[in-house]
Amino acid sequence: MIEWIKQPWPWYIAGPLIGLTVPALLLMGNKRFGISSALRHICAACLPAKIPYFKYQWTKEIWNLFFVLGIFLGGLIAVNFINNPNPIQVNANLVAELKGYGITNYSQLIPVDIFNWQALFHLKGLLLMVFGGFLVGFGTRYAGGCTSGHAITGLSNLQWPSLVATCCFMIGGFIMANFILPFILQL
Repeated sequence: MIEWIKQPWPWYIAGPLIGLTVPALLLMGNKRFGISSALRHICAACLPAKIPYFKYQWTKEIWNLFFVLGIFLGGLIAVNFINNPNPIQVNANLVAELKGYGITNYSQLIPVDIFNWQALFHLKGLLLMVFGGFLVGFGTRYAGGCTSGHAITGLSNLQWPSLVATCCFMIGGFIMANFILPFILQL
């Protein structure tokens, strides 16, 4: 059984399992799937400031904090106990393209040549990790939720704002991957 869990799951198994999270949460008390809201709950619980955005009954949403904690613990268990020992498989075309940018070292799915502590103190690393993180946080707040909340819960509930947000996420990802990232990687 453990060997079966260690293998990559095909999309037609993993996708429906993720999709079934939405009705399961709705049946368990009209809960909405999303990860970015957990940060708001943590800030509301920990920040004593009188910021209107954080003044609400966050304890009613404590289930979301346990959900995110479960994702974190599940990741730790997966990495430490059911990790697939085989090297990751990266598409040959992507390997060739990344090699052109000087990226040849991978640790799991992370290109170590870009994401490491030394890179953080160079322009490329600063742009990718710090400024990129800021843009993700800003975009999440501006869109009123993260990709998982909009693309999984919002679309399944036929919400127009989630469709718009998901289309914008996809367009932004396409522009970033095809136009902006190659420019940054050449720095």
